[in-house]
Amino acid sequence: MVAQPQPSVTPKLEEPKFGFSEYAERLNGRAAMIGFVIMVVIEWVTDKGVLSWLGLK
Repeated sequence: MVAQPQPSVTPKLEEPKFGFSEYAERLNGRAAMIGFVIMVVIEWVTDKGVLSWLGLK
């Protein structure tokens, strides 16, 4: 039986761009922070809360 040659270089796999990956979680966190800041600024400028915007209050 002949021995199979082993690869000399390990391929570098890219991290997935979708799903639970570090990249996706970081991007989601940044989007949430930007949305929160925008929400606070709009509340401050209009002097109305989120429930008023949605017509629930």
